[in-house]
Amino acid sequence: MSPDIINLLVTSLYNFINIYSLLLLVRVLLTWFQTAAWAQQIMGFLSPITDPYLNLFRSFIPPLGGIDFSPMLALIVLSWVGPILVGIIGQLLIGIAI
Repeated sequence: MSPDIINLLVTSLYNFINIYSLLLLVRVLLTWFQTAAWAQQIMGFLSPITDPYLNLFRSFIPPLGGIDFSPMLALIVLSWVGPILVGIIGQLLIGIAI
């Protein structure tokens, strides 16, 4: 596998994680505007994309006092584990290419 292809794959994965983090953040911020029709439309689009990941954290972190802390943990985990995962996959691809 050429270094250009490896670079493209690793960069694409890194960009995907960044875009997904942004979508999660937008989804969480839109919960503050639940009564706005425009927010409902955007949340209707984002929910099927973001809820499967958020439900992983909601399953073991219940809302406390009506506040759902699972999105914060989900974003923290994605921001820490994402770059580590990208690095590991990059190293594996480089090892395969050699």
